[in-house]
Amino acid sequence: MKLKSVKYIASVARLQDIRFRRLPEIAVAGRSNVGKSSLINRLVGNRRLAQISSTPGKTRTLNFYSINDTFYLVDLPGYGYAKVSQQERRAWRQLIESYLTQSRLLIGMILIIDSRHGITDLDREMIGWLKELGLPTLLIATKIDKLSRSQASVAIRTLEAEAAQMGIAAVIAFSAKTGQGKDYIWQAMLELLRASVSASESSG
Repeated sequence: MKLKSVKYIASVARLQDIRFRRLPEIAVAGRSNVGKSSLINRLVGNRRLAQISSTPGKTRTLNFYSINDTFYLVDLPGYGYAKVSQQERRAWRQLIESYLTQSRLLIGMILIIDSRHGITDLDREMIGWLKELGLPTLLIATKIDKLSRSQASVAIRTLEAEAAQMGIAAVIAFSAKTGQGKDYIWQAMLELLRASVSASESSG
């Protein structure tokens, strides 16, 4: 994909606050501090687009970014961060649940896994939920540059085997530092968009 424009659109804490022009949406999800903002910034070539913090749990809203005025990347709050109140964790979960179940323009998910730690129980819960919702899911193994070549090879093979058991066909190894995997992620997103257009034409 040739990147022509990238724009921050809005941050919303309630679905009813979405009052802007709607486009197809690809959401980015993952545990807190897994590298969602770094992935988004590397994909679009702007280190400051998505806010990066050393403090996990910084993203507390649905953050919408317009890509080429064609679709939105939607950065979801990270899950699994313990150092906030139970009430706040419930609020985040409710926001994510309502978005995933109610957004009619959501065409797919990018689910980020830390390649050093593999798929956690919380990740398995999310993958199972996405499968129930019928949402196509791209599994991205981030921070791959922090592993040696042999460690990375073992980590990816392990992730691919477990992902296959859960119905996910491929795992993309990614590094925000080097850009490894960036082109594969763009290609996968383009395929999601093409599939969405084909489905709309067929139903229309």
